[in-house]
Amino acid sequence: MGTSGIWSQLGSLMASVMFVYAMYEQFFPHHLRIYLKKYTKKFSSLMYPYIQITFPEFSGERLKRSEAYTAIKTYLSANSSQRAKRLKAEVVKDSQNPIVLTMDDNEEIIDEFQGVKVWWSANYKMPSSQTISWYPSSDEKRFLTLTVHKRHRDLITSSYIQHVLDEGKAITVQNRTLKLYTNNPGSDWYGYKRTKWSHVNFEHPSRFETLAMDPKKKEEIINDLVKFQTGKEYYAKVGKAWKRGYLLYGPPGTGKSSMIAAMANFMNYDVYDLELTAVKENTELKKLLIETSSKSIIVIEDIDCSLDLTGQRKKEKKKDEDEDEEKPKNPSKKSEEEEKKASKVTLSGLLNFIDGIWSACGGERVIIFTTNYVEKLDPALIRRGRMDKHIEMSYCGYEAFKVLAKNYLDVESHSLFPTIEKLLGETNMAPADVAESLMPKSIVEDSESCLKNLIESIEEAKKKAEEEAKKKAKEDEEVAVTKEEEVKANGKSAEGVKENGTIH
Repeated sequence: MGTSGIWSQLGSLMASVMFVYAMYEQFFPHHLRIYLKKYTKKFSSLMYPYIQITFPEFSGERLKRSEAYTAIKTYLSANSSQRAKRLKAEVVKDSQNPIVLTMDDNEEIIDEFQGVKVWWSANYKMPSSQTISWYPSSDEKRFLTLTVHKRHRDLITSSYIQHVLDEGKAITVQNRTLKLYTNNPGSDWYGYKRTKWSHVNFEHPSRFETLAMDPKKKEEIINDLVKFQTGKEYYAKVGKAWKRGYLLYGPPGTGKSSMIAAMANFMNYDVYDLELTAVKENTELKKLLIETSSKSIIVIEDIDCSLDLTGQRKKEKKKDEDEDEEKPKNPSKKSEEEEKKASKVTLSGLLNFIDGIWSACGGERVIIFTTNYVEKLDPALIRRGRMDKHIEMSYCGYEAFKVLAKNYLDVESHSLFPTIEKLLGETNMAPADVAESLMPKSIVEDSESCLKNLIESIEEAKKKAEEEAKKKAKEDEEVAVTKEEEVKANGKSAEGVKENGTIH
């Protein structure tokens, strides 16, 4: 039989099928057709050994994209799309990889989980022209379809889907651009929505590798962070909220802010810089906490200067009231406005913020306080359970200097190192001052010149510290002499009174 014969038979067959279908549509009652279609599907499902699970792009709230769809798409893009033949490029905001390749429409890829093969396909459906669409940018209804053999139903529904969702969310977090947030004044309005936090991209370059600190201490902090980040099940087991508090204390310039940035970059967490003086009251503090996301670091820098939280506020208020009683009662308009603007956040409110019931809203949060004077803080504020780990940011030691020398000069050893080690052991110098001395001031300045500059700076700091110590010792001696003279004078006065028998 020739080609023409095959085509003629195929045409006759198609015509016969169309004729039968037309007769079926015309003479079979509507309810009978529905009945027949229903059982035809049941019969085909018995013969077809695969099941299909559909994940629509929009579900529930029609204007909100499905989180499951987004997570699955991210997972497939990172793990399986390299095997797809047709890809689609998309621009993703707030991501380290702005252009993401995903499989194109009607494309299919294969994934494997515990030895079981599954098939993913990207599909779309155009609604009828009569349908009113609620979808924001297009009338197309997109969805991802998972196909798997029905004997693996339990494995796929109980383990694989959750695995895909978790992996997709983890990839999204890993690739996102970190944000630095700050709280807005409570009365501000931005557009139609009141916003508690505003943000910029967090691009601080500090890393633990570049942090000037003793390596053992640095390793201890890193291990503690890793234990916290991977401790979700442990925290649930012991009945604690998944959060951890760190107190960074030490003199100015010892790297407290750099430590916070290094923590954020290491853990891939956003940073919320909380300005307590801009918070009106305890209720607003709770609202700020609720609007922070998980996987974040909440920072209150210079906690001892932010607000008076040590019980001294009442004493100062009483003192001010006593002074006001002596002065004419004529309060100015300016003082009234200042009183309205003053924060009413209390120590109790801050303690509830740290480890109260509201602190358990959301998980995987780190709370950090910084201070230059840890002795000024209320013990209740920094006890274990609130500030779980206290980290002293001390003056620059020799090990920290070697890190700075490697960072700034790319030098790991030098003949001047022993001299610097000896001087740093005798003098208190902040890492920030050491780093400034090591930084080349011109393009022709070499590493040896920078090291000599550092030696000069340390010697000057040592000389200045000695002079201040002598000055203080002299002042203390003068005060002691004055007190001794006052005691002698008071003693002679008391003896004179006793001899005369007179009481004044």
